[in-house]
Amino acid sequence: MSAPRSAWADIAALGVSQIVGYGTLYYSFGILAPAMARDVDWPVEWVFGALSAALLAGGLIAPWTGRWLDRFGAGRVMAVGSLAAATALVAAALAPTAPAFVLALVAIEVASTFVQYGAAFPLLVQRHPVTAQRSILYLTLIAGFASTLFWPLTTWLHAALSWQAVYLVFAALNLVICLPIHLWLARRPKTLPLALEAAKPLAQPVPVAGLVTAPLRGRAFLLMGLGFACQSLVVSSVLIHMLPILTALGLGLAGVMVSAVFGPAQVAGRFTLMVFGRDLSPLALAIISAALLPASLVLLAATAPSTAGATVFAALFGLGNGLYSIVGGTLPLALFGPEGYGALQGRVTSIRLIVGSVAPFAFALATDWMGVGGGLLVTALLGCGAVIAFAVIGLLLRRRSGHHLPPTAANIRSDA
Repeated sequence: MSAPRSAWADIAALGVSQIVGYGTLYYSFGILAPAMARDVDWPVEWVFGALSAALLAGGLIAPWTGRWLDRFGAGRVMAVGSLAAATALVAAALAPTAPAFVLALVAIEVASTFVQYGAAFPLLVQRHPVTAQRSILYLTLIAGFASTLFWPLTTWLHAALSWQAVYLVFAALNLVICLPIHLWLARRPKTLPLALEAAKPLAQPVPVAGLVTAPLRGRAFLLMGLGFACQSLVVSSVLIHMLPILTALGLGLAGVMVSAVFGPAQVAGRFTLMVFGRDLSPLALAIISAALLPASLVLLAATAPSTAGATVFAALFGLGNGLYSIVGGTLPLALFGPEGYGALQGRVTSIRLIVGSVAPFAFALATDWMGVGGGLLVTALLGCGAVIAFAVIGLLLRRRSGHHLPPTAANIRSDA
């Protein structure tokens, strides 16, 4: 069933701002990092180390961001975030010294917590609580094109401009595109009671209180946090080192082509879920996503240096990562409900960013000690922890309710 026009307008507008936000604040960094390193007279590894420190700072601030989302409204926080992101990009471009550059990177990552998924998902929950689960899926489908658009765009701009000038252009994009969108989205959320809105012929409502009862909330959140931590460890380790991993496994230039499968696989996975996965609960989706990531790493280690095996790895890993982005928004909502969702999403974002800041360095140490193949297998083993954590949540819910979880998502999602 179709969603109201206001929901579609919000999703489309937010999708544009997410493409610009992720493209300018995240995906561009890997392309510009070598030039940044030359200008600050650092090894490239140090620049990525500065990024890790900045991600850690973003993870530490994320719980406060989540509370601000609930208190002031996600749209207002995102509007402030657009200003902060533009200011931070300008500060990085004009940084006179290496320490000033690092501080600007920290500011960029802190601003990211105001404007990326950790804020966008709560905005959809606040404005469209009944249709939020499907709205999150549609949003991630649109935002999945951020890397597809901004990797070539950044490369093209950098061919003609310095990295500083590219960052100034990106600051302008945040002001000209994202700020007006977020100001528009900051308008007053719907005040129609959930019960009345659920009665409209749109879709099945999400449960206001979530699936987890009060006695289980602490254990369920710890398990969910553990699952997200394991997934973040796998994703952050592999994404940062994707091309070096493929090269070290003997794939050579084929590794570049194989890595290009990753982005389209993310979008394809989300599109397939949108068309064929309507009856999958968020918990089932979490388990599938968690299983795909370690499975892809085992396949890569077992088949290297096969180009075909590496291509399947990139497809499975892209699919798992694409679903992981959706699960990060839908699983907390399904388990704990929309009340206080901003603060909850802030805690989830904090877990992801903190683990993600350490994972690339830990993976590099593991591969130095036991080789790329060994590092992949250890990472895959740790990634299996997510499958176990999400499965245990399901067992807790079944044990508490005394019956199996619904086979469909009818009670925990709605079409947008």
